[in-house]
Amino acid sequence: MLLKPVLLLVLVAPVLGLENGLMQTPPMGWLAWERFRCNINCEEDPKNCISERLFMEMADRLAQDGWRDLGYTYLNIDDCWIGGRDASGRLLADHKRFPNGIAFLADYAHSLGLKLGIYEDLGNFTCMGYPGTTLDKVVQDANTFAKWKVDMLKLDGCFSTVEDRAQGYPKMAAALNATGRPIAFSCSWPAYEGGLPPKVNYSLLADICNLWRNYDDIQDSWESVLSILDWFVAHQDILQPVAGPGHWNDPDMLLIGNFGLSFEQARSQMALWTVLAAPLFMSTDLRTISPQNMDILQNPLIIKIHQDPLGIQGRRILMHKTHIEVYLRPLVSEAYALVFFSRRTDMPFRYSTSLAQLNLTSSNLYEAQNVYTGDIISGLRDDTKFTVIINPSGVVMWYLYPIKKLGMSQH
Repeated sequence: MLLKPVLLLVLVAPVLGLENGLMQTPPMGWLAWERFRCNINCEEDPKNCISERLFMEMADRLAQDGWRDLGYTYLNIDDCWIGGRDASGRLLADHKRFPNGIAFLADYAHSLGLKLGIYEDLGNFTCMGYPGTTLDKVVQDANTFAKWKVDMLKLDGCFSTVEDRAQGYPKMAAALNATGRPIAFSCSWPAYEGGLPPKVNYSLLADICNLWRNYDDIQDSWESVLSILDWFVAHQDILQPVAGPGHWNDPDMLLIGNFGLSFEQARSQMALWTVLAAPLFMSTDLRTISPQNMDILQNPLIIKIHQDPLGIQGRRILMHKTHIEVYLRPLVSEAYALVFFSRRTDMPFRYSTSLAQLNLTSSNLYEAQNVYTGDIISGLRDDTKFTVIINPSGVVMWYLYPIKKLGMSQH
């Protein structure tokens, strides 16, 4: 008899949730903030200020340079777009920098096969001091975004109280649902509560948000990447189980193509964010990005791994005394993503191990493809010794898959 109430709860729970069916794999796209911040100086810097022109030009690049076709479909506006509210309290875009309004930009993005994301803040003001979405404005703002045909909302938490957030985030999820338009919901709620239980209820978050920021904003430096990675790994037992199709942990934007990462570090961030099933939101100038950085971001095998339909967040499985770390993400068809990551700063390191030493014991015979070089490593049994050479602050990333027919013939 105990089964019936449990089943009922399972059936009832999603009704309270977001119910938008979106982001069944981690989202991919472009977000303005890290690279362009709150640059509103369009008189002196018209190409790089937060404006209609910037977003149209990035939309063109996403559509024309192969990004969209690989899955980078979200074009996301961040802070500093708001011009105020009209006499009825409705949000308005800054009329000088967005002369045609947000609905025009949404139509433009949609015409190119892209989706438009927008930003607001659950407080009196946004982080940069623009009008926020107070509790009495939640429903009105959700309706405005839907009317504009926006596809995603990032709702920040500056200038909000604990009570505002506890009421406002679930209220906005319900309001977005009620519009009838599928709008993905990115919540900054946990980041403002320290990111951990008991202050953060990840079961509730998974019901009301498609993704959430857990921790600090990323800055354009390797130190920032490592600090975020360290926090995620330190709390992976809490964070890893709560991610999955439709609801993702968000360690923040990709820095690749900016100023703070070396070539090896750029490859590392891409590999680590992929193994963590993190959203891949680029925040760089797609008009001037180098071919080398494009190759990292457009690597088809990494994107295949990232978009794996199981939607399991990977985890660090080994931290070796040589400052080599190993990360593992299970994929469909008994495959895995394996990342060997070096925290060393001296020289390339030869790291020797076997699948059995990584607790990957199986009767399968495996093959591995090096994601960045394309090299194939064949004939891997669980006891086969192998060596990877990992550059300082770099990675070797493998797509490891069973060779089923040969595996079958072993029996």
